[in-house]
Amino acid sequence: MNTIKNKILTFLTVALLSTVGVFADDSSVKNTDNLTKIERQVRSELITLPRVGVFDNLTFKVEGETVTLYGLVVEPSSRRSAEKRIAKIEGVATIINNIEVLPISGFDDRIREQALNTFVNRGGSLYRYLQGTNPSLRIIVKNGNVTLEGIVTDKGDSRLANILVNGIFGVFSVTNNLQVEKGKRL
Repeated sequence: MNTIKNKILTFLTVALLSTVGVFADDSSVKNTDNLTKIERQVRSELITLPRVGVFDNLTFKVEGETVTLYGLVVEPSSRRSAEKRIAKIEGVATIINNIEVLPISGFDDRIREQALNTFVNRGGSLYRYLQGTNPSLRIIVKNGNVTLEGIVTDKGDSRLANILVNGIFGVFSVTNNLQVEKGKRL
């Protein structure tokens, strides 16, 4: 009975987080006061994209009137939607869309579900990084290789996330790109 409840909870959590928020790149780490008008608009469009969640990672770079989009997404429609939204921004003349759509894989889906379930049930404070419309932690899974992206409060959380994901059966490697929030001492 308990396993059925856990599976239902995991399914609902995955469904909710898969449809929430988007993640902007290093631009989201910067103080938004220092961003140009185009950068602010691009960031705003990316963080409000539907169907982009904790298993996707979008980044961008603005050079004059050219916006280059980067990242990895689970849904092909997210790649197209990002480009369409950015094309509507005044002052953007060229869009280079380097967003990669992750391959369809039940194996990778199982790792995603396990990672989320592990963070929720055994990750202590890690779950807080997965909440909200723009979660600060992203779990990218490609061919059994996991990349952790985003910002955490301290190195302890970064290490814990790395350890937990490394312990998931079927994970070949983990790349931990989690950054510690600026201004925090360790």
